[in-house]
Parts: sequence; structure tokens; C-alpha cells
Amino acid sequence: MRIRAFLPRCSAVLQMPLLAACAALLVPDAVYSQASGEGAVSLAYGTVGPGAALEDLDGNAVDLSDYVKGGPALLEFWATWCENCEALQPQMDQVQMRYGDRINVIAVAVGVSQSVRRVKRHLDGHNPGYPHLWDARGAAVRAYNATTTSIVAMLDEDGKVVYTGVGGGQDLLSAVERLFGT
Repeated sequence: MRIRAFLPRCSAVLQMPLLAACAALLVPDAVYSQASGEGAVSLAYGTVGPGAALEDLDGNAVDLSDYVKGGPALLEFWATWCENCEALQPQMDQVQMRYGDRINVIAVAVGVSQSVRRVKRHLDGHNPGYPHLWDARGAAVRAYNATTTSIVAMLDEDGKVVYTGVGGGQDLLSAVERLFGT
């Protein structure tokens, strides 16, 4: 193998990343899509969605559980700089428009590389009509195991996880329709 012949010449620091890159090229697309799509992130299905200490955009202390109780909920872990979040925005807006009276839509603005001021400026140009909460200390990120932005978790009327997904290619409308049996 040419890789084996090349590896002894590389420093130990470069060997592991090089092997990982080669392995990634060999992983079938089906495995990749499964790992990056529906049900592969956040909390396991059937888990009760936890609360988390957050702030609203005015700096008031709130608990995420207050926003998700009383019916189904759709949460997106979101950032102004996230391209996948931007790709999901039209679907989030449609869910709010079509089902906002039946499901609580919540955006959790992660406290990474953005500020409350930046989030507010973003919303000045587009206020979708659902709350955006500020996760300055990562409480909701940790509670939901949201390791990146564009992670969506949907809870049923009992507060249990029925959908999780990541990335801009999620079909949120279909997930909500499945929840409501439509």
C-alpha cells in the first residue's frame, strides 16, 4: 500500500489525521447520511425534554421548560452565523404559520460567536413570531446534547422527544405532520 509506505515518513502528529481522512473517504454515503440526519443527534427518542436556565433577549431569567410545556414543542439550536440554520428558517416560519396554535416553536440562540445584540439585530429584519431564548452559559446545549447548531428537537404533548435532526436538509414540516398524524 502506498499509504503504509508514506506513513513512516510522516511525523506521529500527522499520522492520525491522515488516517482519519483516508477512513472518511472510505465510509459509504449511507452511513454518513444516517449519522448526520434524523434521529442521530441530541436526546434519544422517548426521553423527556429537560428544562434549562436561559434568558429571554431582554436579559430576564427564564426556564426552557416553561416554553415547552402545555403541548408539543419544536426547538432549534440556532445562531445568526449558521448557514444550516438559515436554510431551515423558511421551514421554521412555515411550521409557526401553519401549526403555531398547536405547537410551541422556540429558537435557542447559542452563546457561541454571537451576542444578544447581534441576535436582536438579526430579528429586526425578520421576526418570525416565536420566542428566541439566549443560552449564554450553554445550559440548554448541554441538557439537549446539542453539539452543533441547526439541531432540532421535537417534543410531543407529554414532553418526550419524538424527533431530532441536524443540518439544513431536515424536513421539519413532515416531522410536524407525522406528530399530528396529518
